[in-house]
Amino acid sequence: MPRFDLCPQRTADQCTGRVGLAPGEGLGGQGTWERSIFKNDDIEQDDLRSPRAPWAVLPPPPIEPIADSFRCEVLIIGAGITGALVAERLTRQGRQVVIIDRELPSLGSTVASTAMLLWEIDRPLFELAQLYGFEKAVRCYRASHHAAQGLLSLVAHQGIACQMRPRLSLYLAVDDSPKLVQDEYALRNRADLPSRYLDHAALLKRFGIARADALLSGDAADADPVLLTHGLLDIALRRGARLLKADAVAFDSAGRSVTVGLESGLSIEARCVVLATGYVIPDIVKPTAQPASSWAIATRRQPGNLWPEQVLIWEASRNYHYARTTANGRIILGGEDDHALIEPDARNDATPAKIAALKHYLKALWPQASDRVDFTWSGAFDTTHDGLPLIGAVPGCKNIFAAFGYGGNGITFSFLAAELLAALLAGGSSPLLNDLAIDRDIPG
Repeated sequence: MPRFDLCPQRTADQCTGRVGLAPGEGLGGQGTWERSIFKNDDIEQDDLRSPRAPWAVLPPPPIEPIADSFRCEVLIIGAGITGALVAERLTRQGRQVVIIDRELPSLGSTVASTAMLLWEIDRPLFELAQLYGFEKAVRCYRASHHAAQGLLSLVAHQGIACQMRPRLSLYLAVDDSPKLVQDEYALRNRADLPSRYLDHAALLKRFGIARADALLSGDAADADPVLLTHGLLDIALRRGARLLKADAVAFDSAGRSVTVGLESGLSIEARCVVLATGYVIPDIVKPTAQPASSWAIATRRQPGNLWPEQVLIWEASRNYHYARTTANGRIILGGEDDHALIEPDARNDATPAKIAALKHYLKALWPQASDRVDFTWSGAFDTTHDGLPLIGAVPGCKNIFAAFGYGGNGITFSFLAAELLAALLAGGSSPLLNDLAIDRDIPG
């Protein structure tokens, strides 16, 4: 599962931030500024992952400086994979879009992604049905499935060169979870989701993996997340979007438009604002999420040692391992999640032991693989209690919207956010906006 849409998360008393502009500052000298502390404001881009992932190293897209305050129709804050997907969708809708980021696009949490593009959600369908009922749980799963299909279609239609490969996914039982896999299959079958049950014999015969059972699902994919982000940004820029270097520090949504104060003292007034800031979230958003750290390795190239069909692999467990291959024959393996090691220094200190554990797991999963590693990296991520993203209006902030793909399949959720927000800005609605609302009541 693509755990790594990552950045270090700090608790509130560990965070520092900047307050917004004083009342009356900004465009037109009107309005009252929200106090807007970014919870992770002291995080540098290098803190988002360590030390480096195996993705393409590309020059940044052209980034304009901001010389003066201005107005626009839609302001997207964040130029990672989420901001790029939203920008592509809204420019396709014909909207005037400006994207700002305080760092270089794609080189923060996006480059730390393992880019396993699954529609299956961290919370199994049967667990989500226990939380919300069958109808809502299935609606969320089907939306995620459609998003995965839509992302594949978008990349193919636009000809984005990002090593996107359609894949099958394999959801493996662990020692204590055979009944979990069977229960999950029964509910997916009832919901008409594309999954097939494999017992021990069938799993061993087709994939050479000795587990009690598994679910085999279609419509997944993998990709290079940096190439994907750059490709999407290029499309948006060719349609007239602007990409600017700026640090948003304050919001005023009291009027008909939203005025965003920048660290430079300048301002941007927008008809609406989309927050695509990943886990570096402004204080106006108060989601309930649990931080943890995760680790990943990418082996040397070994195209002769890969498992059959190069399926995406993840486990029927709360703290699961996940694995994929790359187009050039590497194996990527991630996991070893730890809720106690959030700070970058503590995470880095734990890395040797975590990498050793991942190598050991790889040999158990696929003994013929070499565990010689060319890349290791780590980062922190947030998950919501129900495993669903946070998409839609920011409570109490008129015309400010959030696109936060919390959970394991962040890129799939980001595509879903782009679709939902485009429909919302066009005057549409969807029950998913209630299902995924920032202020939804999450049981437990």
